[in-house]
Amino acid sequence: MNSNLPPIKVFAGESSRYLGESICKELGIELGKMNKERFADGEFEVGFEESIRGSQVYLVQSTFPNSDNLMELLLMIDAAKRASAAQIIAVVPYFGWARQDRKDKPRVSIAAKLVADLLSVAGIDRLITMDLHADQIQGFFDVPVDHLYASSIFIPYIESLRLENMVIASPDVGGAKRANTYAKYFDVPLVLCHKQRAKANVVASMTVIGDVEGKNVVLIDDIVDTAGTITKASDLLLSYGAKSVRALCSHPVMSDPATENVKNCGLTDSIPYVKENHKATVLPVAKLFADTIRRIHNNQSISSQYLFK
Repeated sequence: MNSNLPPIKVFAGESSRYLGESICKELGIELGKMNKERFADGEFEVGFEESIRGSQVYLVQSTFPNSDNLMELLLMIDAAKRASAAQIIAVVPYFGWARQDRKDKPRVSIAAKLVADLLSVAGIDRLITMDLHADQIQGFFDVPVDHLYASSIFIPYIESLRLENMVIASPDVGGAKRANTYAKYFDVPLVLCHKQRAKANVVASMTVIGDVEGKNVVLIDDIVDTAGTITKASDLLLSYGAKSVRALCSHPVMSDPATENVKNCGLTDSIPYVKENHKATVLPVAKLFADTIRRIHNNQSISSQYLFK
């Protein structure tokens, strides 16, 4: 690190401590010390156990359920601001509430915009996140957003599988742009699964657009919640003659009964997935975030990290 730059300090929320420790190991520094005290009614307070005055502070916390994770991040930001940190950068690998990025029916909130406003008002100077559910969420912020892509992790993994007759598939039309980027990189066909939902987390029907007969299919998705969509798509593709189906997702929310539903999956550890599943492979994201932090601290470009855009 450049000695002329402000010191760098990394802290992690309670639920993302595993990732904070891995990022610090990659950076060759110690994870900052924090304390968290709970009151009898469930309220809690957070505080830093070391001076951060004049430091560039990175706060690692994914905002996956429950809402305490978001609230803890907001309190960490506020505490850092009041402790005279030079810069406060929120590292949010999984940006929760991102599925609510527009009004898709009357009289509903746009939660992604609300969360962006909360983080901005709390006092962040920058946000680092990965595979937002919708790219336009970056525009909800008035501070710089470094939007990383799991493709730099997934592409080497896909290459290591050495699949013949491969096709890339999206489990829904909304993910077509993301999946098409992989298809272009590997120069293979793109297949789409078109789904209709009965309600949230419940898929009513699904159809396949494209040829998968005799092909090894790789499904690309960002969020797997109950795994209903990904497993229904997998079963449908196999019924259309696919030789094999694998799925890669960036954010394994994995709400019950997802673990029982899931088939062959490649998951990143942007949020913890601790249930036993011999078909799940967890790919670490710590190096990706550590490299980004290092580059930001040294005022270097991060675009060279992307295998493609």
